[in-house]
Amino acid sequence: MNRPDHHPEHQSTRHTCTSGKENHMARKRVAVVGTGTVGSQAAWRLAARGAEVVAYDRFAPGHDRSAAGGETRVFRSVQTDDGRYVPLVRHADALWKQLQAETGRELRRLTGCLFMGPADDSEMRTVLDVVAEHGLDHEVIDAEALAKRFPQFRADDGDLAVLDPHAGFVRPELTVQTAARRAEELGARIRRYTPVREVSPVTGGGVEIRTDSGTERFDAAVVTPGPWVGDLLPDLPWEVAVHRAISAWFLPHEDQRAGEERPAFIRRGGPVPFYGIPSPDGLSVKLGVSQAHHRPVDDPNRLERTVAPEELEMFGEIVRRHLPGLNPDPVRVCAYMEGYTGSTRPLVGPLPGCDDIILLAGFSGQGFKVSPAMGDIAADLALEGRTSQPIDFISTLGRTTA
Repeated sequence: MNRPDHHPEHQSTRHTCTSGKENHMARKRVAVVGTGTVGSQAAWRLAARGAEVVAYDRFAPGHDRSAAGGETRVFRSVQTDDGRYVPLVRHADALWKQLQAETGRELRRLTGCLFMGPADDSEMRTVLDVVAEHGLDHEVIDAEALAKRFPQFRADDGDLAVLDPHAGFVRPELTVQTAARRAEELGARIRRYTPVREVSPVTGGGVEIRTDSGTERFDAAVVTPGPWVGDLLPDLPWEVAVHRAISAWFLPHEDQRAGEERPAFIRRGGPVPFYGIPSPDGLSVKLGVSQAHHRPVDDPNRLERTVAPEELEMFGEIVRRHLPGLNPDPVRVCAYMEGYTGSTRPLVGPLPGCDDIILLAGFSGQGFKVSPAMGDIAADLALEGRTSQPIDFISTLGRTTA
């Protein structure tokens, strides 16, 4: 067993190859490189569809060294930036239900999600446009009604709120471990604490995976490197910038009242847009801020995990201004990493000229809600070379910028 260290999860990949679908094996052999947010789901979907799956991770499913951390992540049907995600969220929704049914684990809890912000804010207008275009269930709440129904929030003059009832939170670490375990139950093998040193396309089709133990041949590889994408693919034609995201947990002044609604929430507008999620045990609330307030990470292998007091000042200001029921002093803080493309749209599809290497990266803080769908799409692309899911707007095919 390899000891975890501070090297990248996967080190390098050559991706100059000739495209080819010359392998006629009835049962494809597929590698999954990285078993985090998307990789664990890809392993599950591939195994469920009969592929011979071998997954690799420098650490193990559910580790705390990448983006899949922090106890909870928001799941929402309503989108604030791009309505084209709605069909993908619907596909993910069905798969969330399926994975929970197959495993008997509560991976997602639908508490609702409240979108709040100035009525003339561009993202609030997008919310209303998306619910109208896709016929999404929702409720519009004005500032006066918001104060009565949700006294835990303090609205500003001119604010509007939209409640997405088919929303809530997912449990990232539990989900990653559960999807990985389900994949193993279906026959996948996960090589924990096994750094991948190289992913090499093979002339005529296929992929070789090299580790310290040797080299293995596969028909295809699904590569989900998370914030280590630059280490794994130094020649990638698109840039994925890594940012350090802080999560902070706050306790309320009083216990939750019986019958009180406790939805997840997203606030737009103002100096620091933010989001929050009640903890699964109901005792605290996790807060996070928008990507504009995340520090860049030069080396994902040297993430600064210590959060300085001055970094928490904006959280205290948020609590005092908008969340009067919370104590402004956090009881827990953690730092994680997320990969952002320039457009904030992920990279999903084959590497240029390499149909057998499927990349999923740069989800820009929005990957977890659609992770089961992304895993299924990865399985489509690896097994069939195409997908019926509407991914043109995030596909790597024909894409010139990130």
